[in-house]
Amino acid sequence: MSDREKQHIALPLKYRPMNFGDMVGQEHVVRTLRNAIESGRIANAYLFIGPRGIGKTTTSRILAKALNCTNPQGVEPCGACENCKQIAAGRSIDVTELDAASHNKVEDVKPIIDAVQFKPVASKYKVFIVDECHMLTPAAWNALLKTLEEPPPYVKFIFATTEGDKLLATIISRCQRFDLRRIQTHQIAARLRYICEQEGIAAEEDALLAIARGAEGGMRDALSSLDQLIAFKGDKVTEEDALGVFGLVSRAALEDLAGAILKGDAATILRSVEMFDSAGKNMRRLSGELLQHFRNLLVYQTLGANAAGLEATPDQIKTLAEQAKLCDASRIFRVADQLATMEDKLRYVLSVRTLIEMTLIRASRIATVASIEELMRAVRNLRGPVDAPAAASPRLAAPAAAPPCVAAAPTPPQAASPAPKETPKHVLTPEEQRKIMDDPKLNAFMGMFKGAQVTDVS
Repeated sequence: MSDREKQHIALPLKYRPMNFGDMVGQEHVVRTLRNAIESGRIANAYLFIGPRGIGKTTTSRILAKALNCTNPQGVEPCGACENCKQIAAGRSIDVTELDAASHNKVEDVKPIIDAVQFKPVASKYKVFIVDECHMLTPAAWNALLKTLEEPPPYVKFIFATTEGDKLLATIISRCQRFDLRRIQTHQIAARLRYICEQEGIAAEEDALLAIARGAEGGMRDALSSLDQLIAFKGDKVTEEDALGVFGLVSRAALEDLAGAILKGDAATILRSVEMFDSAGKNMRRLSGELLQHFRNLLVYQTLGANAAGLEATPDQIKTLAEQAKLCDASRIFRVADQLATMEDKLRYVLSVRTLIEMTLIRASRIATVASIEELMRAVRNLRGPVDAPAAASPRLAAPAAAPPCVAAAPTPPQAASPAPKETPKHVLTPEEQRKIMDDPKLNAFMGMFKGAQVTDVS
């Protein structure tokens, strides 16, 4: 059989994890499932939530194999017994997979409700895997609710979804929930390197890194992109090939642009943006990757090179170490805030390039121009501490002692001046009051106002 006649198996299928040890980036899920299988504390239902391509369905199949393997290797499925082979091929009579994206009505879950009543044929457990379970209608969930709450001991449910917030609270409360996270870029690059070695592909490190960046945390997307590049270039894959296919900016160019921002070099910023735009790069992706770079820079400054949350390769860490000396953490945080605001505005703006240019120049000024807080801090440092001793103030300084050669003449005591006496107020006697009221001039004056209307002007 010639090479052309050989059937090609796509890389996402060929290198799909077959056991827990093959899984990448989901250590928290793997450890919990291993401990549950080892101790026998297996739940009635499991719920796997996370973005696309990170291993939700793969984890479900591995768990089904581990529960029904006839020759387990500890807690790992052997992959060689008949049950493991049938589950991996999707032909097991005791493991049913339902795609809820296209089968989401009550009549679609009715066969599951009927099949629960019968024990497994060739396995220990009857396992039902429901993919994209958030697509099930409320009526379908209500039909499945009672079975899910009290299933027979030989029945296990495994649900997988990309949108866990759309599930009913009554469903989530009946499952053990696992949130699978996006796989870090350097972990994807390491896995791609291993696959290239197995396939005999000579790939540059920066090319693998570019593919991992374009996958945005999804291993399946990364393997599909690598498969596409191999079909495009053959046995040798370069960074230029990867950048050209996916419209990404090279790692070196991205780091140079970040360095120009930190140095306040507006001319380099404008030239770089013009070059990226002329080359047809994805400008919206550029803003996201810049934000990720400054995020890594902030993590490096705060926690160091060995931080668990630092998503960077050794070459990237060297660049972060150099750029961390150019700017302090507070300014980097404000630059990242500008980039995050720009990402939100890019959804609605018409001129993407103009917005990116203005934002990056503003960010460069933030990175180099002193803020009001920094100026006030410098002024306070020049003035010295606020709580200086009172003796340092000339107004509060004690009077200097007289020279010893001059005798201070005694000051004669002065008599204290008497306090001024208050003049007592005169109080009218009843007779004086009566004389005033009988005064004809006063009566004539008061008669002028009799019958007049008084207007309140207050």
